[in-house]
Amino acid sequence: MMDNEVWRWVWTGLALLMGIGEIVTAGFFLLPFAIGAGLAAVAAWIGVTDIVQWLLFFGGTALSMLYLRRFMRAQDEDGGLVVGPGRYVGMEALVLEKVDTGANTGRIRVEAEEWRASTEGKPIAEGARVEVVALRGTRLVVREVEDHSK
Repeated sequence: MMDNEVWRWVWTGLALLMGIGEIVTAGFFLLPFAIGAGLAAVAAWIGVTDIVQWLLFFGGTALSMLYLRRFMRAQDEDGGLVVGPGRYVGMEALVLEKVDTGANTGRIRVEAEEWRASTEGKPIAEGARVEVVALRGTRLVVREVEDHSK
C-alpha cells in the first residue's frame, strides 16, 4: 500500500493532467476523469483512506459522465444550440477558388470565414453562390445555388 502522502500527489497530478488535457482536446471526454481525480485528491488531502479515495474517483467520474452525456445529448437534439462548423449547414457561401473534388481544390467564404470545400456534383466555378449541405471532416460540402434572377 502506498502512503497517503503519495496518493495526495498522484490524485492532484492526475486531476491537473486530465483538466489540462480537456482544455486542449474536444468533446468533454477527459473532464469526468478530472472531476473524479479532483474529488479523490480532496479526500487524500484531508486524510481519508485509500478505498474511499478510489470510490470517490470512480463515483465522481461516473456521475460526471452521466451528467455531461445528458447535456451533450440535449445539444444534439433538433433545435438545440449548434456549435462549430456544423452551424454553416444550410447557409449560402461564395466560392473563392474553384470547387473540384477530383482535383482536390476548393475554398469558400461563409459568413466571415474561409473554409475548404468539396462537392458531390460537377465542379463549381469561382464567384458562384453555393449552399452548404454537409460537413465532412474539415471540409464543407456544397452545391451550387440556382440563380433565380435570370
